Amino acid sequence: MKSESSLSLFKALIPLLILIILLAVNVSIFGDDALGGSNQFILLVGGAVAAIVGFVHKITYQEMLDKVASNLKSVTGAILILLFVGALAGTWLISGIIPAMIYYGLQLLHPTIFLPSCILICAVISIATGSSWTTSATVGIALIGIGKALGLPAGMIAGAVISGAYFGDKLSPLSDTTNLAPAMAGGDLFTHIRYMTLTTVPSIVITFLIFVILGLSQSVNGDSDTTSLVSAIEQQFNIHWGLFLIPLIVIVLIIKKAPPLVALFIGTILGAATAFFFQKDLLLELSGASQLDRITAYQTLMDAITISTQIPTNDPILRELFSSGGMQGMLGTVWLIICAMVFGGIMDAIGALKKISEVLLNWAQNTFQLFASTVASCLTINITASDQYLSLVIPGKMFQKAYEDRGLAPENLSRTLEDSGTVTSVLIPWNTCGAYQSGVLGVGVGEYFFYAIFNWLSPFMTLTFAALNIKIRKWVK
Repeated sequence: MKSESSLSLFKALIPLLILIILLAVNVSIFGDDALGGSNQFILLVGGAVAAIVGFVHKITYQEMLDKVASNLKSVTGAILILLFVGALAGTWLISGIIPAMIYYGLQLLHPTIFLPSCILICAVISIATGSSWTTSATVGIALIGIGKALGLPAGMIAGAVISGAYFGDKLSPLSDTTNLAPAMAGGDLFTHIRYMTLTTVPSIVITFLIFVILGLSQSVNGDSDTTSLVSAIEQQFNIHWGLFLIPLIVIVLIIKKAPPLVALFIGTILGAATAFFFQKDLLLELSGASQLDRITAYQTLMDAITISTQIPTNDPILRELFSSGGMQGMLGTVWLIICAMVFGGIMDAIGALKKISEVLLNWAQNTFQLFASTVASCLTINITASDQYLSLVIPGKMFQKAYEDRGLAPENLSRTLEDSGTVTSVLIPWNTCGAYQSGVLGVGVGEYFFYAIFNWLSPFMTLTFAALNIKIRKWVK
């Protein structure tokens, strides 16, 4: 299309700038509720602005629609994976797999190594649940209380909790951001996770060692008693080491490079079977029936897979951790992806993404500068639009073609998005993540900022890898 090449940089940026402004206003009004649908609609408004620019340059409605359709087709696998992630989370909850991880994780606590233990516990639970928010709002609160009783600074404890929670969140296939990043970059989930370990593991190792030193330098008094939490888990679940066999099978499938949908489907079915054979009392309680038969068990398991499930507990800390939204709980992220694809598709059709990519490639003379541009964009979106999801969506679509033109595999982009978008959101007080974490933990962002070592170290780690050209994977068609 001739009109596509004539689009100036200013006109190409108009929809993007308007989108960022509208998103910033929207988040300031709705706060955490912005992801309930208003942000998604703002993405469509941004698409409408891009369409107007396209009409002025003689781009037809059908051309834009075709590009949107092509974009949506490219994320079909990601959307299905998200739905299966919700299903997996549901069955792994009622089967006792996730509670077992929490149960054994809590027993790692010891006063002399409390801070590094916080990192390990929150990492394990965040990997199991796929949510740094849930980890902080449940076990995180408990750890803050225990740490204060031991006489440790609240900011230091919160930094350990957040570092562990976000590390686990990044590496969990159950995490919505971990699914969203490769979807925006054009990659696949498990390749993204494997590639992300290259920067994530060194970052968490450094963080862990620093907290070991910090822990040894603190005078600790008291006892880290988690008896009530452990007892509450034992009351509802039949906990034993055999439950870890299911995650082990899924991990083996991932290592063997089985298709993500296959691994998640097998994990879901095995989780449901485990619940049926080992958690019959819980299934009976959830079903509300007088006795458990095949029909009531089937209905309860299907509810866990498809809709929300709440495990009864009297412990307020475990109440949120004992809940799962199933496939239904993933629909908000699916909705966000669809609307992002509409915006990105129209921007692509009118030539805006191509123009922006050309300018970025002209400025970014080498791989490091391209990575640095991505990091800067993610931080900018986190600061202006105040939302970690948007810091993945907007730069993801904006830089995808630039990485492809540079001959870089999509996992380079998806990893950089997570290293600079997902983890830094919690360091900004007015970002939804910063506001949520500080509110839940009762510790201000300023108090935990320095101690959230993993979160501010991650962008530097990804830039270091780019500067030294370490494990920068090339595109293989």
